[in-house]
Amino acid sequence: MRPGWLAAGFGAVLVAAVAGLALGPVSLPPGGVALEVLDLIPGVRLNSGLTEREAAIVTELRLPRVILGLLVGAMLALAGGCYQGVFRNPLADPHLLGVAAGAGLAVTVVIVLRSALSSQGSDGDVTAGLPLTVPLAAFVGAVGAVLMTYLLGAAGGRVRTPATLILAGVAVSAFLSAGQTYLLHRNADSIREVYSWLLGRLATAGWHDVRLVAPYALLTAAVVLLHRRQLDVLSVGDEEAASLGLHPQRSRLLLIAAASLGTAAAVSVSGLIGFVGIIVPHTVRLLVGASYRVILPLSVLFGAAFLTLADLMARTVAAPAEIPIGVVTALFGAPFFVVVLRTTRQVAL
Repeated sequence: MRPGWLAAGFGAVLVAAVAGLALGPVSLPPGGVALEVLDLIPGVRLNSGLTEREAAIVTELRLPRVILGLLVGAMLALAGGCYQGVFRNPLADPHLLGVAAGAGLAVTVVIVLRSALSSQGSDGDVTAGLPLTVPLAAFVGAVGAVLMTYLLGAAGGRVRTPATLILAGVAVSAFLSAGQTYLLHRNADSIREVYSWLLGRLATAGWHDVRLVAPYALLTAAVVLLHRRQLDVLSVGDEEAASLGLHPQRSRLLLIAAASLGTAAAVSVSGLIGFVGIIVPHTVRLLVGASYRVILPLSVLFGAAFLTLADLMARTVAAPAEIPIGVVTALFGAPFFVVVLRTTRQVAL
């Protein structure tokens, strides 16, 4: 990896973080924001010049949201790059194996149950506690969908190849999406809340979501980055990889499990945010080459910066209203998807 690209990645993260902290409905001086954040470091005492109210906006509202955006963006981009290497497909994304459908169905079930309990006049403590189960439901649903896909991929004694896993993911996604549609049809009063979650959001009331997703993000990054050389070997095909001493099935399972775990954790706190796993890794691939030893670390950095800036747009373009971040990423992702598709087709021809 060239030091210049690594420096550019860290620079993008720094710029995105400072912009996310300084800009918003209440504009704050970037210098004062930087000093206020540095003042949080143990043993450091700095006078940022911000008022007590402005300091609270930085440390209690914007800083958790920016860090959450960095973590979620890094995970989605890393998972996207990993899936593209495992499946040898530049259009693969973190939702390929049914993650989106599984999380969406689980969250729909929780919201419908909460609405039913509220309408029946159940105990207030029970209904108040149910919203806290939404991240857990999304996580369990996403992981469960991936397990279903992986088991279905070997149905009938077949070997799990990239093609069979993709087809299994399509089947599982269709089945789970049908269940979600049925629930929404029978509970129309929950549609607004469900779609609000499906469109993605990074709104957070504090550090809870950050503490929730950080361990999974660190574990996923460690596993995938430590095994990124294996993706370069897998890219030549299973037979060639086996002849080079790699166990393709075992490596594929490990990488899929790690990427799916990180995606499930990101989805549980942010909802369904699309296209990050396509835009960032493919852009990095166009800039630095096809080696995953370089693509994956840079995808972590640029993915974190990209989603943080997308969240900044979501909360400032129509302020004081907030646009769902999934809409912002789709505005960039849909045209980019077409460009990738045309490029892939031209290479194939």
